[in-house]
Amino acid sequence: MNNRNRIQLTWISFLSYALVGALVAVTGIVMEPVANFFSIPVSSMSNTFTFLNGGMLIAIFLNAWLMEIIPLKKQLNFGFALMVLMIIALMLTHSLTIFSLCMFVLGVMGGITMSIGTFLITRLYDGRQRGSRLLFTDSFFSMASMILPAIAGYMLGKHAPWYWVYAVIGLIYVAIFVLTWISEFPAIGNKESGDNAESKSSEKWGVGVYILAFAALCYILGQLAFISWVPQYVQNSFHMSVEEAGTMVARFWMSYMIGMWVLTVVLRYVDLHKLVLVLSLLATVFMYMFNASTVAAHLGYWIIALGFVSSAIYTTIITLASQQTKIASPKLVNFVLTCGTTGTMLTFVVSSPIVKAYGTHAALVTADALYVLVFISCALLGMFTKHKANSQLEESFAH
Repeated sequence: MNNRNRIQLTWISFLSYALVGALVAVTGIVMEPVANFFSIPVSSMSNTFTFLNGGMLIAIFLNAWLMEIIPLKKQLNFGFALMVLMIIALMLTHSLTIFSLCMFVLGVMGGITMSIGTFLITRLYDGRQRGSRLLFTDSFFSMASMILPAIAGYMLGKHAPWYWVYAVIGLIYVAIFVLTWISEFPAIGNKESGDNAESKSSEKWGVGVYILAFAALCYILGQLAFISWVPQYVQNSFHMSVEEAGTMVARFWMSYMIGMWVLTVVLRYVDLHKLVLVLSLLATVFMYMFNASTVAAHLGYWIIALGFVSSAIYTTIITLASQQTKIASPKLVNFVLTCGTTGTMLTFVVSSPIVKAYGTHAALVTADALYVLVFISCALLGMFTKHKANSQLEESFAH
């Protein structure tokens, strides 16, 4: 594969994460205008947007097998057609049922695109370079999560119809579509060389993959349970205003994105298992300090520290999982992604009853307990991981 094609495929991966980040992040901005459009309460409208996450979860799970049946280029081209049709449907519909269907299909399209983007990075890059590339790819999710809500807020402030926000998001897929047409994708599944296909089909995943999948679920569930209830916690316990609570969350995500960029460099020189072990321990400690703090002024420092050390945990888990086999497997990568996305789906299922019974602080303590499980899982991984041997093998093949 020539270098130009590798760069094009890498940019498809970057944009796939930006697309999903944009779809998820604008939900809070468009929810009220959409609820007003359909004349229903905002609380009822929030349940409708679960179709978006549900579609992503199903798509990531199924695409582990679809990748070996349907070529990646065809999947991305089909996704572009779906994107166009769903945006047109959103512009024309006055039915809540059609809107829910559109959200589900957009979720499926986003899940397929994100799983392809993740697999491309694991296939194109080896060893520590894979980890740094995955982390940089993940930063596009964070960037889109900051930029698109600002654009959406500006558009809605100028009284633009809410569906034009999704049309703007569609421009990201236009770029993916153009890059897809001019790129050649790596063959997978039965189309790979005989030796590689046989090796991958017969190779067992090992205990390490399942430990990492559990860690991915606990991490995403813990992170989202924490960040979802922080605004209400600081308002109720420290009497902060809505604006101050929003600033607290913004500090987390800004630090998270900076951490991604810094740790992208660090990943090239540090053993991945040791790194995730240290980061998960620090994240657990910083979250505990935030939860235990009684001084409002200290909260900002702890949440900035938490965001920074948390930024590389999920990506490093995925990278380590991809290195548990000699050849990067799309099923393996999608399995870990599915577990992480399951954590997203369970966020309010788990945390809402805790908040109702014990308050918001209990939800934050639960999130920290989940981070403890991530650390324990990473420590336990040391007994089973094969990432060093497989990473060295990949690099020897690459050279």
